[in-house]
Order: sequence, then structure tokens, then C-alpha cells
Amino acid sequence: MLGENNNIFDQVQKKTNVKQEDLFKLANSVNTSDLQNEESVRQLIHQVASVANVSVSKEKEDELVKAITGNNVPMDFSSLAKMFKQDKNK
Repeated sequence: MLGENNNIFDQVQKKTNVKQEDLFKLANSVNTSDLQNEESVRQLIHQVASVANVSVSKEKEDELVKAITGNNVPMDFSSLAKMFKQDKNK
């Protein structure tokens, strides 16, 4: 089982260039963040963007904050992917 988990993290690192340690730090940040607090959510968005080495427009950040603090975040991956792709199509 442990080998499988390491393999998954290796695959994620190869595809995203995000280290396993950074993923764990990010997961810990999510677990300890108050997702109803706008400032906490903005800090989390900046942290995710930094780890992923992507920029998030002010408009997309505002949209994400509104969705997260309003509990309007889709729980399935395909819906989340669509949400992020909308910004690229603008």
C-alpha cells in the first residue's frame, strides 16, 4: 500500500512539478483554514497558486472566494476542472 501511495505522488510530481512535501503542507493548510473567512480563503488561494506556479486573476480569485465562502464549490473533479477552464477561455 505504501508503495502505491508513493507511486501516486511520483505521478503527481511528474505531471505538476509539485513536490510531495508541498502537497502535504497544502493539505494541512486546507485542514486548518477557516473556509468561511474571506481573508483565510484568499491566503489559501495564493498558497495553491504559488505551489502550482500559476497566476490567478483578480476576477478568478474573487469568483473562487465567493464560491468557497458560500459553500458553492463542486465536490466532483470534472465540475472543478470546468470551473477552472472557464477562466482560460476568456
